[in-house]
Amino acid sequence: MTQRVAHIITRCVAGAGGVAVRGAVSLPRDLYSSTLVVGSGDVLLDAARAHGVDVVVVPDLVSPISPAQDARAYRSLDSFLRSESFDIVHTHSAKAGVLGRVAASRAGVPRIVHTLHGFPWHDFQPAVVRQAYIRTERTLARITDAYLAVGTGVAVEALRRRVVRPDQLVTIGPAVEPAPVIASPASRARARTLLGLPEDATVVGTVGRMDFQKAPEVMLEALTRMRTPAVLVWVGGGPLLEETARRAEAAGIRDRVVLLGNREDVPQLLPAFDVFAMSSRYEGLPCAIVEAQECGIPVVATSVNAVSDVVVPGVSGLLVAPQDPAQLAAALDHALTHPRQAASWAEHARAQLGTRYEAGTLGATLCEVYTPEQAGPQSVPIPLHGWGRAS
Repeated sequence: MTQRVAHIITRCVAGAGGVAVRGAVSLPRDLYSSTLVVGSGDVLLDAARAHGVDVVVVPDLVSPISPAQDARAYRSLDSFLRSESFDIVHTHSAKAGVLGRVAASRAGVPRIVHTLHGFPWHDFQPAVVRQAYIRTERTLARITDAYLAVGTGVAVEALRRRVVRPDQLVTIGPAVEPAPVIASPASRARARTLLGLPEDATVVGTVGRMDFQKAPEVMLEALTRMRTPAVLVWVGGGPLLEETARRAEAAGIRDRVVLLGNREDVPQLLPAFDVFAMSSRYEGLPCAIVEAQECGIPVVATSVNAVSDVVVPGVSGLLVAPQDPAQLAAALDHALTHPRQAASWAEHARAQLGTRYEAGTLGATLCEVYTPEQAGPQSVPIPLHGWGRAS
């Protein structure tokens, strides 16, 4: 008998959205029927529809706390879940995780699952806010049957904060597409042509939403401190895009900063990077890092949450402290001036990924979590090329 699954996420974009959609479409269709419930989304919604996933948009489901909109979003979710009789509700992200799980519990949904892509709490917010988020998640654990943590660091933090029970928790990797383009002299030349960059330029690149979490101002300051003259390419839009452009102008480096905004051809652009850099203050385990490693690009990233699952210091990349532009600059200089070592990091990183980060692996795990008494149904890996995005 086919089980009906509602996958609920606030913003179906970037890394978390990709994991949600790739998981949904990798489930065996003879066992599960999926509906994606979102507040907003991008090309991922088209990809979901193309693979037979129904999409329902709840416009009041937004990321910022908004009491009036949150109340309307909850009523919409409550009404929808009561009318559709789902067997499983699987939530993603903080806002959808709260409203979706409460609505699912009150609607009597038999099984409730939540994915921890990261946390709404972090070290760069007031302690009272952090504690409020932690208390909320501890309360929600009482109505949550299972948690999926994206990366070991996320799982450890959840356990350390006592927001989950050990028996509730399964650690997963973020599902990404197999790299359609591998770094090579030819792909590098094509990517730099797409970006309008000289073939002999030194390029530090990143992919991510321009917001407080990703710390674009830290990346800019690191660029000014680097001894190696490099161009920074940032793929991704967001609320800090214009401010970042102004900061680059004020620092006198605007001619060395390429801000691309959102792009759908990220896999084709990655080979342009000599090094992939991440300056985030906090993360779960970004899909963009795994995608860069799949492509064969060496990585320098901040040592936050589960990033160390894939960036092992001195083995498959370099890690630096968050919000430390001097350390980030030094690490980038080292990677760029030691190309053989950086190439060995990239090679080791690709080798260590294995099948852990494939959509089919996630689909098989979802089957076990959704229907534990029937563990072992095989998911079908589905090719999802063309889902390029700025995460």
